[in-house]
Amino acid sequence: MAQARTTNRTSEARIGSAARVRGRIHGDGDLLVEGHVEGDVALRGDLTIAEGASVASETVEAHGLTVAGTLEAEVTATGAIRLEAGARVRGNLRGATVAMADGARFSGRVDCEFDLPPELGGASRVESRGRTSARR
Repeated sequence: MAQARTTNRTSEARIGSAARVRGRIHGDGDLLVEGHVEGDVALRGDLTIAEGASVASETVEAHGLTVAGTLEAEVTATGAIRLEAGARVRGNLRGATVAMADGARFSGRVDCEFDLPPELGGASRVESRGRTSARR
């Protein structure tokens, strides 16, 4: 007999590739966007923007954010922000950590704390605030 899988996620939602949503989205769970969203997004869970998908918003608030598609927004994340290869992001990013893969494009400002490596004076925490335009 198959055993039921348990998950820590309270709920998970998906906006399919054929969908276009216009308006404010908010919720407690995770959201996977495979289509197109125009409007503010506020989640307690994680937001994932798939390859080929897009989100255009004034603000995006989420626990974590992963972008493989296109995003234009002011982002605040309490967790990690990841820009995957092929991501196209324009706007300011504020998160616990920000990682950008080779092939991602970003234009905006990054606001996060990070540790310097020991060879650069290392043990103290530094906050990065600056305008960046990057291609990896």
